[in-house]
Amino acid sequence: MSGQPHQSPDEPSQVLNFGVQQYGGHSHVANQAVGPNARAVAGRISVQAPTADQRAQVDALILLIERLLEEHRAALPDQEAPRAELRRLREELDEGSPQPGVVRRALERLTLFAQPAAPLAAAVAELARMVQSF
Repeated sequence: MSGQPHQSPDEPSQVLNFGVQQYGGHSHVANQAVGPNARAVAGRISVQAPTADQRAQVDALILLIERLLEEHRAALPDQEAPRAELRRLREELDEGSPQPGVVRRALERLTLFAQPAAPLAAAVAELARMVQSF
């Protein structure tokens, strides 16, 4: 005889599952914390200033995005916000030590603004990929 009480199939389970379940697909998982009072602590995250070659590629992508913003103006619900985010990103990347949070937020906002225009969205995705490689 086991020490566990018998549970009928109609009763809800009292077992708490704080695990992560995933089926198929590709997943990239960083620090995690699950369950009561759990904490995940990450090391210091930094973004390096780009090399001259990387900066040239980033500048070319920014110019392309500026051109695409103009070309797809009619498809974009907001005309000024994407340009402001692009300026913010450019200014931050010009800093000697770019702030990762500022860069990430600007890229996230640009990605959202670019969604209505596929060519613009592709250019922003390439810019994000390039910036994340620093």
